[in-house]
Amino acid sequence: LITMSRERSDSQGSLGPDDEVMPYSDDETDDELDPGSDEEGPPGGPQPEEIKSTGERLGSGWSVKANDRAFCNLPEFQKKYLLCLKKSKYAGNGIKTYKYNALTFIPLNLFEQFKRVANLYFLALLILQIIPEITTLPWYTTLVPLVLVLGITAIKDLVDDLVRDSSTSRWFQESKWMNIHVGDVVRLKKNGHIPADILLLSSSNPNSLCYVETAELDGETNLKFKMGLKVTDERLQEERQLAQFDVCEEPNNRLDKFTGTMCWRKDRFPLDLDNMMLRGCRIRNTDECHGLVIFAGADTKIMRNGGKTRFKRTKIDELMNYMVYSIFVILILVCAGLAIGNSFWYEEVGSRAWYLKDGKDQTASYRGFLSFWGYIIVLNTMVPISLYVSVEVIRLGQSKFINWDLQMYYQEKDTPAKARTTTLNEQLGQIEYVFSDKTGTLTQNIMAFKKCTIAGRTFVDFSWNKYADSKFEYVDHSLVACIRSKKDKETLEFFKLLSLCHTVMLVYQAASPDEGALVTAARNFGFVFLSRTQDTITISEMDQEMTYEVLALLDFNSDRKRMSIILRFPDGRIRLYCKGADTVIYERLSPNSRHKEVTQTALDIFANQTLRTLCLCYKDISKQEFDAWAKKHKDASVAMGNREAALDRVYEQIENNLMMIGATAIEDKLQDGVPETIAKLAKADIKIWVLTGDKKETAENIGYSCELLTDDMQIHYGDDIKFFFCEQKPASATPQDSTQPIDDWEKESRQVDFVNMACECEAVICCRVTPKQKANVVSLVKKYKKAVTLSIGDGANDVNMIKTADIGVGISGQEGMQAVMSSDYAFAQFRYLERLLLVHGRWSYIRMCKFLRYFFFKNFAFTLVHFWYSFFNGFSAQVAYEDWFITLYNVMYSSLPVLLVGLLDQDVNDKLSRKFPKLYLPGQKGALFNYKNFFISLFHGIFTSLVVFFIPYGAFLQTMGQDGEAPSDYQSLAVVMASSLIFTVNLQISLETSYWTFVNCFAVLCSIAIYFGIMFDIHSAGIHVIFPSTFTFTGVAPNALRQPYLWLTIILTVGISLLPVIFIQFLCKTIWPSRNRKKYEEEEEEEKKKPAPFQRDRRSRRSAYAFSHSRGYADLIASGRSIRRRNYASGTENIPLGLISPTWHGRNLCKD
Repeated sequence: LITMSRERSDSQGSLGPDDEVMPYSDDETDDELDPGSDEEGPPGGPQPEEIKSTGERLGSGWSVKANDRAFCNLPEFQKKYLLCLKKSKYAGNGIKTYKYNALTFIPLNLFEQFKRVANLYFLALLILQIIPEITTLPWYTTLVPLVLVLGITAIKDLVDDLVRDSSTSRWFQESKWMNIHVGDVVRLKKNGHIPADILLLSSSNPNSLCYVETAELDGETNLKFKMGLKVTDERLQEERQLAQFDVCEEPNNRLDKFTGTMCWRKDRFPLDLDNMMLRGCRIRNTDECHGLVIFAGADTKIMRNGGKTRFKRTKIDELMNYMVYSIFVILILVCAGLAIGNSFWYEEVGSRAWYLKDGKDQTASYRGFLSFWGYIIVLNTMVPISLYVSVEVIRLGQSKFINWDLQMYYQEKDTPAKARTTTLNEQLGQIEYVFSDKTGTLTQNIMAFKKCTIAGRTFVDFSWNKYADSKFEYVDHSLVACIRSKKDKETLEFFKLLSLCHTVMLVYQAASPDEGALVTAARNFGFVFLSRTQDTITISEMDQEMTYEVLALLDFNSDRKRMSIILRFPDGRIRLYCKGADTVIYERLSPNSRHKEVTQTALDIFANQTLRTLCLCYKDISKQEFDAWAKKHKDASVAMGNREAALDRVYEQIENNLMMIGATAIEDKLQDGVPETIAKLAKADIKIWVLTGDKKETAENIGYSCELLTDDMQIHYGDDIKFFFCEQKPASATPQDSTQPIDDWEKESRQVDFVNMACECEAVICCRVTPKQKANVVSLVKKYKKAVTLSIGDGANDVNMIKTADIGVGISGQEGMQAVMSSDYAFAQFRYLERLLLVHGRWSYIRMCKFLRYFFFKNFAFTLVHFWYSFFNGFSAQVAYEDWFITLYNVMYSSLPVLLVGLLDQDVNDKLSRKFPKLYLPGQKGALFNYKNFFISLFHGIFTSLVVFFIPYGAFLQTMGQDGEAPSDYQSLAVVMASSLIFTVNLQISLETSYWTFVNCFAVLCSIAIYFGIMFDIHSAGIHVIFPSTFTFTGVAPNALRQPYLWLTIILTVGISLLPVIFIQFLCKTIWPSRNRKKYEEEEEEEKKKPAPFQRDRRSRRSAYAFSHSRGYADLIASGRSIRRRNYASGTENIPLGLISPTWHGRNLCKD
């Protein structure tokens, strides 16, 4: 049986401050991810009934029994999920990434759509139009647009959901993951994905070693090391044996911790994270392995860190909802005023006019009440239902433009950009904060050996070396000549150290890419690591094979910042080789060591070039000295308490009086274009935060490499913030940990202080953060700054952050697809983020804002004509236009030109958008669409409606036609007003268009032509004969529009409507121009003339040593478990060694 404790283990025994300890964190709990899922009772309350198994009593609330699915369905493992219904608390392994199914699609989609105020309003309006006493318009004028809106949106949502489902379920079906349950024993094959969180029982490698690739978990392509327990390796090799023990565990979201105990045959065996293979990883270099499913589906650690799928809405969406509320309030007030007018008019005029008698005995107040609802129907187009359909069409088109953009296509991996959502495009033009992962997002996670200094000399055709790596790019022929001459002993010693002082066990793929780069460098310079056993290591020194006896391996950890190996040479000499950060090596150098100053100067140069450095040194040890030290080392290695601290003290005693050989410089390769992209985004006033699991030194080094940090910046570290918190903390009589908040109020105040302090900085790098903490940082900025955020990452550890941000971007490539599957947008390289934001995001925002401003204007201009007409028809809710014109106005007559503006318009082209990043600023400030713009559109619409109504009204008041007849009838007036409005709104959008194409010109002319074509058809006698009650304007258009006087009226109306707009645009572009291109060009020239910043000379920066940030596998190598043959009860069997062996591992599962 396995039991697990969720308490943090104390970091006791460390010699100094531990950068793995976090001041406070919510990471132990996953309440935000799955509230209530883990809480079966109150804290400290009674646990579920204890389970008896193999004579043991267990008090845990989570138990698993191998190969026994019925065990998981026992009553004590049931939990309530709906009223009194219960189900097993053990999750199945099927993961649902889709939102709908066949039964829930229609009700759930309609429920989501009717959350939009406009849709709900038009549903109520449709119900009102069915009431004969109220309606003044046919019911189909509302039903047709409403059904069209709901149908198009539903189809779009369904397509998006099918795409989302197909991107994941295909994987499940091929692997049959959905059929796996907790307690199953599974056999995994080489290169297979791990389907659940599995306890490793045994593998085909010696001593149940198993190599896993965690790319989809943490974005790292290097391999990690897992190992089965000795008891499961030696005694549970047959399938019938695998079912003879049980397991007990409790699910949580800690990727870096697992503490448990396995009980088998009355014995207890400890378990830790090295025994667990997590979902999202992949089996490598292991033919097959067996494991027991501990967590499945939603209970797996990767899913617990994934966060909830959030319904994301843009700021413009939220603003549109508020504006619809505002329009609705205006509508109510206008209708109430007109209803009151109707009551007064009927009291004073209508009741006394015999020809208005309708035979109904209704009071003036009741008639005013009915008039109110009549005007609600007549003026309903103030709340534009077609607005939402048009917005969805525009967003769909903008998403397709992103998908089709060849400049965001990554040819090397045949990966195009992909807009995985169609609802967030304009939000890309309003980003204020970008939160980026580091490994695999900013960097390639590829280390390259760039420079070295040997014995004071700062230094490759490899045809002379048969072991050379063809991909190695270091070129310095003088160094090659020095090595091949074999005269410079210090140079030979330098590369001998690199080939011997490491923990790589075979070949040249290590868990740390830094270590792999160093060993590969030694290989290419003729010192080739060939093999190792528990006690020996064999290398080829310039084609001469040499074997050295390994006496001790002094492991690396984040406090020591170095590693050493003690070897006995074939001639009997004992030598210690050491490599580590200069900050710790220089303290341990012998006073007689040479080249210290020259090497220090070279290290400064390397650091300024943002390279990761290591110092190499050695020490000759006498046999007597080693024997005395070996005894102390043995005593420390078996100490029962504080063993690590005891070993560190013993290591200190031997690692002194070292002799300097030189130093290496490794480049952590950035992706192409990262510095330029960050610089451009910074000029656009977009603040970039890097959230990484790496240690501080590595993260800072990358910050300088990608130019996120610059030389003229003042760097503040986390210790400064801790000190600030401690200073702000009030004095307390009770001593307690000052890093921990006292209560929720203090915790919130610290969060506010942190956000305020961090947001004052130009750049922020958060180190050693877990996936949950990444999401928490994003949430804090969203909560306290109300800013639009974007998260970008490449691994499954970034999923929660991607889901939390307003926009989530996934980097697709070798690091896996988990981030992409949870993202809103995906592409292959970080540099494409510049084009996504500065081009597509900016264009989408400008287009959407222009579309909305115009759309509100044209609807106000159209609707408010009814309002002015009410003053001349006794406030009787009589419409000013023909019914079919009202129905088709937003659908046919004025929709196409504004749609094309929303899809195609550009104020400047893509090159200028990227050249002048300051053009992005209006979107961040929301300057192009806000309440100010809304009320400008409202007043513009009021003015246009006044002109459209009163000029034709004045022209019709006392006129005589050319044929002696007066065209002063209501129907002719309606045709003239409608024609004036169509010309006005279509020419208005022409004035608003910045980027003219043939399609735009055709759309404007086509809209006007469609209006006249349809109008003449529905005013014809033929259609009136077929539908006499529906088409009542028989012959009106041909009769009215043959009068030149009425054409002059239309021209006058259109001219007066457009004149103020033309005048204002002239003033804005000539007298009050916004920041024009000339200004931006002047700024660019000033930037070019700025002097280069002073080059830094900070010794502290060189502490970006080329190691991962936790201890390595020296204990594993020294024990020989990865090398010895496996002994079985039935005999002895030779097992081939795996291809890869890792070095520095540590907290890799939460790294980045």
